[in-house]
Amino acid sequence: MSAPTIALLGNPNTGKTSLFNALTGSYAYVGNWSGVTVEKKVGWIRNSTCSITDLPGVYSLIPLSRDEGVVTDFLMSESSVELLNIVDASQLVRNLQLTVQLLEFGKPLTIALNMVDVAKLRGILVDPKRLSEALGVPVLPVVARALQGCEELGRFLLEGRLEAAAPLTIDYGPVIESAIHQLESELPNWPGIPKRWLALQFLEGNERITSHLLSNGTIQPDRLLHIRKKTEDQLLQAKLARSVPLYLFRCREQFIQDAVRKAVTYGSDQLQTITDRVDRVVTHRIWGIPVFLLLMYLIFMLTFDWLGFPLSDRLDLLISGPLTDLLASGLEAVGASSFIKALILDGIVAGVGGVLVFVPQIFILFMFISLLEDSGYMARVAMVMDRVMEGIGINGKAFIPLMIGFGCNVPGVMAARTIEQPKERLMTILLTPFMSCSARLPVYALFAGAFFAANQAFVVLSLYVLGIVVALAYAKFLSTTAFRGEESVFIIDLPPYRLPQARTLWRSTWEKGKGFIRKAGTYIFGGSVLIWLLSYTGPGGLQVEMNESFLALIGGVLAPLLTPLGFGTWQAAASLLTGFLAKEVVVASMSIIYFVPEAELQGMLAEQFTPLAAYGFMAFVLLYVPCLATVAVIKKETYSTKWMLLSIGSGLLIAYLFVLLLHQTGRWLGLS
Repeated sequence: MSAPTIALLGNPNTGKTSLFNALTGSYAYVGNWSGVTVEKKVGWIRNSTCSITDLPGVYSLIPLSRDEGVVTDFLMSESSVELLNIVDASQLVRNLQLTVQLLEFGKPLTIALNMVDVAKLRGILVDPKRLSEALGVPVLPVVARALQGCEELGRFLLEGRLEAAAPLTIDYGPVIESAIHQLESELPNWPGIPKRWLALQFLEGNERITSHLLSNGTIQPDRLLHIRKKTEDQLLQAKLARSVPLYLFRCREQFIQDAVRKAVTYGSDQLQTITDRVDRVVTHRIWGIPVFLLLMYLIFMLTFDWLGFPLSDRLDLLISGPLTDLLASGLEAVGASSFIKALILDGIVAGVGGVLVFVPQIFILFMFISLLEDSGYMARVAMVMDRVMEGIGINGKAFIPLMIGFGCNVPGVMAARTIEQPKERLMTILLTPFMSCSARLPVYALFAGAFFAANQAFVVLSLYVLGIVVALAYAKFLSTTAFRGEESVFIIDLPPYRLPQARTLWRSTWEKGKGFIRKAGTYIFGGSVLIWLLSYTGPGGLQVEMNESFLALIGGVLAPLLTPLGFGTWQAAASLLTGFLAKEVVVASMSIIYFVPEAELQGMLAEQFTPLAAYGFMAFVLLYVPCLATVAVIKKETYSTKWMLLSIGSGLLIAYLFVLLLHQTGRWLGLS
C-alpha cells in the first residue's frame, strides 16, 4: 500500500506550522501571528515516505487573498489526499467553521486538537472522544509547541489509514437544498469531488470554484449564475439572511454549537489570564504606540551599545589583524602575483570583511525580532497600528508585511499576498521598500558609530521610525490619488502570549540571519570584486591612483547631483550606485575605497562628512532605490514592469527631496 499524501489545514495562528515541524522534523518559518505560511510547504513525516503539505492558514475555503486561493486549488487538483485539520481548542467554535467545509468535502480527515493547555487555563475542557463522536472523525489532542501528542499523531497518520467517509450533509433548509439539487443536475462530474460540495462552494461565492465551473465548456454559465441570484433573492424575501454566505455560516454554526455542547465543559472560575492583563497596556489606544517605540529603543540599545558593538569590534580586530596576516602569509608562500594579492586582500577581504563585522549586531537584532514574533506581540502591534493606518487608507494587517520588511524587503513584499484587497495589497508592496531592512544596518552602524557614538540606538531607531512615517505618508498620497475609494477590511487573531522556546528562537534567528551571510558569499563578494577592479584600473591602465580610477570617474559624474544633499563626493556617489546591487555593498565599497579597518574607516568618514550630512546619507540609503532582489520580486508579485519602475522612481524622488529639505533646513538652522 502506498504512503498517503496528507494536507495540513487550519485557521491562521492555530500552531499549524509548528505541528508541521514537529511531524516532519524539518523547519518552516514559525511566527505567532497570522499570515506566516504564504505558500504550501512539503515535508515527510519522520521515518516514513508519507508526505505532508502545509497549506496557508485560512478561516474558510472561500479565498479572500492570493495565498488563501492556494487551498482551493490544492483540493481541486489533488485527487488522492488525506486531510489533517488543526484546530485551536480555546477557539473551537470559530475554528470548526473550516472543519465543517472540509467534512462536506468528504476526504478522510483527522483533527489535531491543539492548544489544549491554553484552553484548560481558560477553564475550557474539551473531551476529544466526545468531539470525535459528534463530528464523526478521529480527534487527537496535541500541544504542538511543546511536542506533546505529536509522536502519537504521527503514528496514527501512518498506521490509521482512514477510509473515505461519506461527506457530511447538513440540512440547509428548502431554499438552499432546492438550489443544490438544481446545481447538481447542471454540474459536470469532477473526479473525486462531490457535486454537493461544488454546489455549496459556488453558492457561497468561492471565486476559484466559480472560475473552474464557468470555464467548463459543457455547462451554461448563465444558468448557474441565475440559480445563485434566485437563491439569494428567496433568502431575502423569506427574511432568512441578507446573503447566501451569511445563511450558510449560521446553519453551520448551529451544527457546530450542537457538537460543542456534547464535547466541551466550562469551569466555573475562568481567571483573568496574563494575556488579558498585559493587553490592557500594550493594546491601549493611547499607550500602545509609545510602548512599541520604547520596546524598539531597548532592542536597539542592546543591538548597538550594550551587546552588538563590543562583539563587532572584536570581530573587526580578528578580520583586519590575524586573518588578514594569515592570508597575506599564505599568498606570499604560494608565490601569488601582486595582482592576486591585491584582489584578495584589498578587494575581497576589505569588501566582504567590512560587511561581516556587523554580523553580530544583525543576529542580535533578528533574535529580538523573532522574540517579538514568537511571543505573540507582533499581532498586537498590527492591531495598535490599525488605528493609525486606517486613516490613511490601509489597515493594520498591512503592518505585518512591513514589519517582516525590517528583516528583508523581499519576504516582506511576498507576505503582502495575505492582504485581501488587491489594491491594498499593491499599496503594501510599494510601501515595503521604505522599511529599514537588515542590509541597511551596516551603513547605520558605520555612520552612527562615527558621528553619533553617544546616541547610536536613538539615531538608528529614528531611521526605522522615519521609514515607517515616509511609508505612511506615501500611503496617504496613494489612497487619495491612484487608490481612492478602496475599502479596507481588518481581521487578525490576538494569540495568547507564550514564552518562546530556545530552539525555535534560534532557528528563527538563523533563518533570518543566514540570508545576510549568504549574500556575503554572492552579491557582496561579486560586488567587492567588481568595485575593486573599477578602483584598480582606469583610463591610464592597471594599478592607477584611486582618484584616477574608473570608479572615481563614474562617481564624479554623479557627485554634482548629490552636492545639495551635503555629500557631493565621488566616493559617496560611487558607494550609493553600488547599493542598488545590495545595500550592504555600500559599506563594502567604502571599505575598498578607503582600505582601512572599520575603526579607522569611521575616522576617515568624519573628515568627509558633517554629522548633518552623515544623517542625510543614512536617510538616503534608507529611502532610495530598492535592492536588485527586491525590484525583481516586486515585478513578480505585481506582474507589472510599470509598478516596478514606479517603486524605483518614487524611492529616488522621495529620498532626494527629503534629504535636500533636511540638509538645507539644517544649514539654515546652523546645524552641522
